[in-house]
Amino acid sequence: MSELSDKKCKPCEGGTAPLSPAEAEKLLAKLTSAWKLTDDAKELRRAFPFKDFYRTMSFVNALAHIANIEDHHPDLEVGYNYCRVQFTTHSIKGLSENDFICAAKIDLIPLM
Repeated sequence: MSELSDKKCKPCEGGTAPLSPAEAEKLLAKLTSAWKLTDDAKELRRAFPFKDFYRTMSFVNALAHIANIEDHHPDLEVGYNYCRVQFTTHSIKGLSENDFICAAKIDLIPLM
């Protein structure tokens, strides 16, 4: 997808400044168009629709594997045929490059 998917997440501690809205928009352009920034550019979101619960949970398990490898975890809302993913870097109260790296890796999960 992009060079973002080739990167690894770096530890992000408090005291680091979150990305500015302009920086976030620049990284957003490297993702599929389904990803959206919130109006305040502090969160990155995407909704994934599925045919059934099995496909939803298969996707969630693949996503969880990526999140654990990268040690960067999204907030998820999961139902029978959907998964809503929301990234923000809680320690800095905004977005970091890590959020976009994980989003790019999630974009590589084959959707059934």
